[in-house]
Amino acid sequence: MATGTNRIFDDFARLMTDAAGAAQGVRKEVETAVHAQAERFLNNMDVVKREEFEAVREMAARARDENEALKARIEALEAKLAGPTSL
Repeated sequence: MATGTNRIFDDFARLMTDAAGAAQGVRKEVETAVHAQAERFLNNMDVVKREEFEAVREMAARARDENEALKARIEALEAKLAGPTSL
């Protein structure tokens, strides 16, 4: 009788292991489907990706720095031109 009980428990354990493996497979498929749907949804909304946003932000910061440098040069040239004009 002990052998029969062990066999039942072994079969039950095997069944649970198979069920857990199947559940993990289903979970992975659902995650993939949800990820694809979310990506499709965001693409339809024209949401900017993080990398693109960071690149544009960096370009804007460089342009702002360049504008400040050019402004300082113009002010220096204007001051030089407006300097003492003695004849």
